[in-house]
Amino acid sequence: MSIDDERPDVPAAPRTRAEMRAAREAEAAAAAPSSNEAGGADPDETSSAAEPRLDSPAARSMTGGGTAAAPSSNEAGGADRDDRRPAARPKGDERPTRSTFVPPDADSTTTFAARSSTDYVPPAPSATDDASPASEKRKPAKTPKPAKEPKPEKEPKPAKGRAAPRDRRFLLALGAVLGILVLVGAGLGAVSLTQGPRITEVQVNPTEAIETSGSRVILTANQSLATIDESQVTVEPAVPFTLDAAGRGIGIRFTVPLDDDTDYTVSIADAVGAGGGPAATLTTTFSTPASNIFLLRRDVEGKDTIFRTDLSGEKAVPVFTADSINDFRATSSQLVVSLEEDEGSKLLVMDREGGNQRELKLPGVGYVGAIQVSDRGGLVGYSYSDKELSDTEGRASVLVTQSLSGDDEPVITEVGDKEANIFVWQFVPDTAAVLFIDFDGALSLVDRSTDDGVQSLGLATTIQGISRGTYTAIVERLDGSVVELNLADGTEVPLEASDPDYGTATTITPFPGGTLRHVVARAADGMPTGQAVVRVDDDGKATPLVEVDSTDSILQACASPSGQYAAVVIAPDLADNPYDQMLLPLPQNLETHLLDLRTGDEIVALTGFDASWCQTAPQF
Repeated sequence: MSIDDERPDVPAAPRTRAEMRAAREAEAAAAAPSSNEAGGADPDETSSAAEPRLDSPAARSMTGGGTAAAPSSNEAGGADRDDRRPAARPKGDERPTRSTFVPPDADSTTTFAARSSTDYVPPAPSATDDASPASEKRKPAKTPKPAKEPKPEKEPKPAKGRAAPRDRRFLLALGAVLGILVLVGAGLGAVSLTQGPRITEVQVNPTEAIETSGSRVILTANQSLATIDESQVTVEPAVPFTLDAAGRGIGIRFTVPLDDDTDYTVSIADAVGAGGGPAATLTTTFSTPASNIFLLRRDVEGKDTIFRTDLSGEKAVPVFTADSINDFRATSSQLVVSLEEDEGSKLLVMDREGGNQRELKLPGVGYVGAIQVSDRGGLVGYSYSDKELSDTEGRASVLVTQSLSGDDEPVITEVGDKEANIFVWQFVPDTAAVLFIDFDGALSLVDRSTDDGVQSLGLATTIQGISRGTYTAIVERLDGSVVELNLADGTEVPLEASDPDYGTATTITPFPGGTLRHVVARAADGMPTGQAVVRVDDDGKATPLVEVDSTDSILQACASPSGQYAAVVIAPDLADNPYDQMLLPLPQNLETHLLDLRTGDEIVALTGFDASWCQTAPQF
C-alpha cells in the first residue's frame, strides 16, 4: 500500500529534496533493526545498503525520475512508524537543508505526504534537475558552519545628489544669513548713497595740541571723497591750519598750538563721494585739557625746587629738588635741568615727574648757561665755557647742541671751520634750526636736521623773539631798527609801531596773534620811572597788561604756546631784594603773575620764575 493510500486526506503534492532526504532516512532507520535481527549485519553496511542509489528505480522514483514506489519499511520489517529512528550518517554525508524544490515528472503518479508547510507555493520547474544524468553520483554534503553573529547595521549613507535633513537645515540657515547680510549691505549702500559720506574715525591728541604747533586732527570717512578744498573747512574757535586730504582721509594740521580747556569743532562742508552722490557736512568735536606749568623757586637757605602747578596755584606739586638749580626747560615729555656745583655744571634729563634721571655728557669740565630745547627736533642747546679759561686757552660761550637721548656727542657750532663765540641765540620753534649772533655781530642760521651748513643773515645786535608757526624772527639791526625777518627767504619788513606808541621795547616776545612788549618809561635824565608789559595785536592795537613803578622791576614776559595766557616775572621792592650768587644771578624774591591775554585779567600770582612757557631764561 502506498503512502497516499495510508494518508488519503493528504492531497498528492511534489516533495522537496529535504522531504525526500527525510523519507530516505526514515526508511533506513526502519530497515536497520530488521537487518540486525536477521543476520547481524554491520551497521555501516546496513546504512549503506539502505541508502538507495541514484541510478536505482527507488532513487529515480524519489527524485521524480521513475514511476515505481519504494517498498514500505513496515512491510519489510514490521516496525511501528512511531518507534523509527533515523540511522546515523557519516559526517561527510551531512548536507544543510535546502529549500530548493524539484518537481516530479509530469507523468509521475507517486506523491509524498510529508510536507514542510501546507501553504507552500512551489517555484517554477527547473530544467537542470531533469537534465541530470542517471549515472551521476550524489556528492556528500558539507558540514554546515556555525552561524555568525550579525554585524551591527551601518547607518545608511545619504544618496548622492540628495542632502540629508541636517545638511538641508544647515544650508537653509546659511542661505538665510547670507541673504540677510546681502540685504543689510544693500541697505547700507542705499543709505550711503542717499545720505552722502560719514565720519567713521577721528584721531587727535588734545594734550599735545596745547603745547606744540603742528598737531593734527585726522578724519576718516566711510568712502573715498572727491577733492576737498581749504575753503570747505572751518574750525571753531578759529585757528590757522593747513589741509591734506586724499582718499578717505582728511588731515587738518594746526600751525599754532590750541587753547587749553576749550571745545573745538571741525567741519568740512559739501563733502561728496569720489563716485558722486549727495553732499554731506562732516563734523567732529574734541576738548583740550586745562594747562599746567612748571616754575623754579630758589631758596638761599635751603634747596631749590622745580614744581608743577595748575593755573590756580592750588595744586602745586614738587617734582625735583637740588642744592643749586641754575636753570631748566620743559618739553612735552621731559625736563632738562642745569645744576651748578663746585667742580662745574651738570646737565640732567628726566621725565616730567622727576624720575628716570640721566646725565648728559658735556664738552668738558665747565659751566652751562642759556639752556633751550627743541621739542620737535629732540635737541637741547646751551652756551658752554671751560672752567679753566684764559686769554690763550679754553673755550668761552660756544654754542653746543646734542640729542636729549644722550646717544650722540656734543656738537659745537662752527662758522667758517672755527668754533664761534655766541652772544645770543634761540631755537626756531618747532624745528631743529638755531638762530644766533656771534661776538662779531653776525646773524646766522644753521639747521641741525640737514647738512646745508651755516646761512648768513647779515648783522644784528639782538634777537627779540621768533614767532611760532611762521618761521619769522624779530631782530634788532645795528642801526637800531627792529625788523621782522623771514628766515626762509631772508626778506624783512620793519616792525610796526603800536597804537598808541609806547616807545622802543626792551624785549619783544611773539605769540600767535600779536606780541608782548616790555617797555620802560624814563625821566629826562634817563632814569627809569616805571615799566610795563603791553600786548600789541597783529593790527597794532596796544593794551597795557602789567605796570610797575620804579621800586619794582620786570625781568621776563612770555606767553603760553597758543597766546591764551601770559606769565610776567616781577622782582618787587628791588632795593630790599638782593641778588643771589648763582651763575645766573637773580633777585632772591621773584613773583610770576599769570594773566588772561584775551581779557587782560590777572589769574594768580605765584612765587618763582622761569615758567615753562618761556623759551629763554630771565635777563638781568
